[in-house]
Amino acid sequence: MTMTEPVLAEAEAGPVSPRRSDPFAALAAYVSRAAPGERAALARLQPEAPQPHQLAALARALLAAGVSPDQWHADTWPRWALIAHGVALAGHDGKQRLGVQLAQAGVSESRVTKLLTSRGDAFTQLLPRVLRLLASKGVAPNWRELGALVLNQSSTDRKERADAEANRLAIAGPYFSALARAAAK
Repeated sequence: MTMTEPVLAEAEAGPVSPRRSDPFAALAAYVSRAAPGERAALARLQPEAPQPHQLAALARALLAAGVSPDQWHADTWPRWALIAHGVALAGHDGKQRLGVQLAQAGVSESRVTKLLTSRGDAFTQLLPRVLRLLASKGVAPNWRELGALVLNQSSTDRKERADAEANRLAIAGPYFSALARAAAK
């Protein structure tokens, strides 16, 4: 079983509690009702080098989201930190496809292309900028799609890298379709 399968398998298991069925929505719910200091710590979080108070805020957020400490590994911890940071920056809206949300926010084609083609550190540096842009336009991203990409994008596992490519295509398709529909109007 790969590192994202326990989390994603729970998401596909059917209607259970929101916490068990969707860790991204549970994380967003936790962040939205967290104290202002906790939200600020997550919003200012540096995923690769969290400060002690940010580390504590991240641990509380992940536990509230149902991400078990058994899943906290040195290679996945920064990915979950980036997700928690992103949720604190831009929120979560799982009702629309991420590609449509990017188009609605007016994120440029070049920026979306750069995000979807970047890997590793380039991806982790670009993502918060895109999230701040989404937040400035009042558009919360779909973390089910984006979170899956974040968890898989820098994996060394072949299946997870393939899943990341599928995630990228699942974001690109609706984005370019939404652009084409808008241009046809």
